Amino acid sequence: MSRIRILKKGITDLHIDTVVNAANTWLQQGRGVCGAIFAAAGPFQLQRACDRIGGCPTGQAVITPGFNLCRYIIHAVGPIYNDGHHGEPQQLYSCYRNSLDLARQHDCHAIGFPLISAGIYGYPQKEAWRKALQAVNDWINDNRDYEMEIQFAILSDSLITMGKSMADELGIVISE
Repeated sequence: MSRIRILKKGITDLHIDTVVNAANTWLQQGRGVCGAIFAAAGPFQLQRACDRIGGCPTGQAVITPGFNLCRYIIHAVGPIYNDGHHGEPQQLYSCYRNSLDLARQHDCHAIGFPLISAGIYGYPQKEAWRKALQAVNDWINDNRDYEMEIQFAILSDSLITMGKSMADELGIVISE
């Protein structure tokens, strides 16, 4: 049975098949979550793998080997938030769905996400949680024949509380 968890951990501290990188469209090493993932995986080899792909449009995801971090790294490009009326909610939702589809295609059963676009891309955190939880819950409901452990790696207590509160509001069960 699939489940969703919200953990107080850094994304590079998860011991799972697949980690999702909050990527930019050029698939270049960045700061924050992206920088931490590159550093843990091996920045030069991960950048070479990303360079071979060339780029990724907003709302989409691509996959590379995980090198020193995990089996695979899925690079999901979230939207830069403008005002919520330029396709940002649909693009953010799509990031999560596409990431989960890629994980399934590569026979992964555990995936770790950051809260995509809620950092330097400026997406309002409460709404970022709404789209993230709706997307992963919808994916679980559409893939009942496939078991997936979905973990959100969050360092902030207030962001964890916000995520659990949003899950309650949406009627989504979060496992402990």
